[in-house]
Amino acid sequence: MPLSVLTGYASRTGLRERNEDFVGMATPEEPDLSTKGMLAAIADGISGNAGGREAAEYTVRGLLTDYFATPDTWPVTQAMDRVLKAINSWVQAQGAKNRELAGMATTLTAVVLRGRFYYFAHVGDTRLYLLRGGTLTRLTTDHVWDRPEMQHVLTRAIGLDSRLAVDHGMGELRERDVFLLASDGVWGWMSEYDITHALSALAMDQTSAEAAADLLVDQALQAGSTDNCSALVLRVLALPEENLRDALSSSQQLPVPPRLKPGQELDDYRVEDIIHASQATLLYRVVELKSGRQLVLKTLHPDRADNPHERSAFAHEEWLAKRVVARFFPQVIVPEQKSYLYYLSTWHEGRTLQQKLDAGGHFTAPEAVALGEKLVRAVGALHRRSILHRDIKPSNVHLGTDGELRLLDLGVALSDFDKEDGVTAPQAGTPSFLAPEQFENAPPSRQTDVYAAGVTIYTMLTRHFPYGEIEPFQRPRFAEPVPASRYRPDLPHWLDSVLHKAVARNPAERFETAEEFLIALERGASNPLPARGVTPLARRDPAGLWRAIAVISIVLNLLLLYLLVVR
Repeated sequence: MPLSVLTGYASRTGLRERNEDFVGMATPEEPDLSTKGMLAAIADGISGNAGGREAAEYTVRGLLTDYFATPDTWPVTQAMDRVLKAINSWVQAQGAKNRELAGMATTLTAVVLRGRFYYFAHVGDTRLYLLRGGTLTRLTTDHVWDRPEMQHVLTRAIGLDSRLAVDHGMGELRERDVFLLASDGVWGWMSEYDITHALSALAMDQTSAEAAADLLVDQALQAGSTDNCSALVLRVLALPEENLRDALSSSQQLPVPPRLKPGQELDDYRVEDIIHASQATLLYRVVELKSGRQLVLKTLHPDRADNPHERSAFAHEEWLAKRVVARFFPQVIVPEQKSYLYYLSTWHEGRTLQQKLDAGGHFTAPEAVALGEKLVRAVGALHRRSILHRDIKPSNVHLGTDGELRLLDLGVALSDFDKEDGVTAPQAGTPSFLAPEQFENAPPSRQTDVYAAGVTIYTMLTRHFPYGEIEPFQRPRFAEPVPASRYRPDLPHWLDSVLHKAVARNPAERFETAEEFLIALERGASNPLPARGVTPLARRDPAGLWRAIAVISIVLNLLLLYLLVVR
């Protein structure tokens, strides 16, 4: 379902000679609605200057036209900022070359609704309000002098100065959100209680957006407003499915929190412990102050705050994590408000498979099979959502005290939306768990995840790797995998065969899907895989075979030559 918004506006001259306010909206068709969003803007030409109306109208019309002409690759904030600064230069130039328009300037407040986010740009003393759940919030700050006798003197406006500083903001959209863009002729004569009351009727479907805008303007005039009165109202009816583009865009706007210590608070959460710290990310166990529940908060390391690629990768990870709604994964929790770049997920008591191995834990064959089945089910759940994990290993497998196995860390995961990244970074992950073909720059696939799951189960049982440990930047040569039974003679033959097939060097000899791997584990004892014979040297190491033939041929030729010479 695409974004659906009700819109309405009203504008009255009041007791002024002419209306120097100007409002405008643009709602494009798809695909522009998804890529650029809908745009609404209000401007109030500065009174006392002959060009106030012209500045307001040109600014709104120019923004509505030029914003949709900017490249789709530009973030919303960048697109609006570039357009408004160009408009500011034009307004200044017109005022400089035309005496009748000297000093022309205008305020501006604009909002873009795109995907599941809103973005706004603001300069001057027009305002943007948001009514959500019965609570009215002013999203903009007036750019006026803070001295009592100068409260109506603007410090910023389009055309006022050659250098324009625009306030930008953003946030998540919710259904039934109501936005109000208003000139000072409206908000200056109404209390927030009155504004809330007028907008609440729209939020509860008791009136139309047009009627709500008319009501606001009429009430302001009845309260004694002598200025131009303009109001533009938007109500969100329906939201589309979360868009990856919006998630990546939002990641560039929010600040990265500083490194936190136990006891410190962030938004509505108190840090209890630092779970893990890497060069790129930090994980905290936090308590939600309102409910008392424990959660995991993941954020970027402050040292990576200025890296746009790290920010995008982090936002992509959160976006994927929201889509794996299953018992095999921690579930993402969406906060009511978020002031920093982070995401929350459920907390589960327990430890990772690697932590259990490091503590001397031992797994019997039945235990390994039971955990292996859960792991492969988790991998299959990812693949059905068209997601490749790419870093399956014991440290990313969590064994909960509730008996559940959960697959962690989608930091290098890919989906169908990121096939190009899969080709350019085939070796993302841990070397000892990478499939042999990935060292030849083959792209990741379902079979590479199956391979990593097989190595994880193999390691769980043997504490070894089927091809030996592989160091970073090493270019390994793969022969035949060492049978798990060499390290664990107690393993049943059928399990040895299943693991051998899961970690086969040749993808054609490996399980094609996680479901096939799961069936082999479930039916292994009653319907074992055929015993695997020794792979012929011609298939195992064709280059080595031909080298051997060449050496033998040279030796035979030398021997024949020697015999001929002796005779």
